[in-house]
Amino acid sequence: MGFAGKAAVVAGAGGGMGLNIANDLIAEGAHVALLDVKPKPADIRGGPGRSQYHQGDVTDEAFVKKAIDAAAAAFGRLDYLVNATGVLWFDRDRSLVEMDMDVWDRVLAINLKSFALTARHAIPHMKKAGGGAMVHFSSVQALRGDDKAQDAYGASKGAVISLSKSIAIQFAKDGIRSNSILPGATMSPMQARWDGKVELQKQIAAHIPVGRIGTTQDQANACLFLLSDKASFITGTELIVDGGTTALP
Repeated sequence: MGFAGKAAVVAGAGGGMGLNIANDLIAEGAHVALLDVKPKPADIRGGPGRSQYHQGDVTDEAFVKKAIDAAAAAFGRLDYLVNATGVLWFDRDRSLVEMDMDVWDRVLAINLKSFALTARHAIPHMKKAGGGAMVHFSSVQALRGDDKAQDAYGASKGAVISLSKSIAIQFAKDGIRSNSILPGATMSPMQARWDGKVELQKQIAAHIPVGRIGTTQDQANACLFLLSDKASFITGTELIVDGGTTALP
């Protein structure tokens, strides 16, 4: 897909979708800097692309700048940014009328501010490279409410869409594209509550038109397409990857 010799930063790459995307880029020959607060995972691909792992808090601007600058220096360029960082705190993220607002602030910092910080420090390097592409992970939850409210999560994911559009408009003249992906139900560490619960998984799949829960590979496939030159005329938009769920009446 034309990634050989290019360079990427993937935030939230300590597992799940982010790690899957990073590994697929490495397999395509891209050099990848993986950022996450989690310890370095054991299953980062060995090549053909090179990789480096930066453990730290992506809501900390000093850490983000240092990691992105180090990646651009090591790889000689920066072409892609993937924002896959996110938290879904069912036990704490509730209705705004009852939530501890410190939780609200922290969820928005992780799910939204970190995206702004990575973009802020990636854009100058992309300009030097002559352009680039970004993918920011939102959620289908950005399009609807929920009777089991997770208000901070939903608000943060809605804002990701707006942020991505703004980046797309501002930097199109610099050859930088920005799009967002809205995953539906996906088996990933974020949904560990589904692990081993076969009947629950069947119930969830029954409400998805394609008849199954999504995988991190489904999301990675969509992400690599949007990053690639095959999507060179696509910017400022959202790709829903949910097996048809949001198409239901």
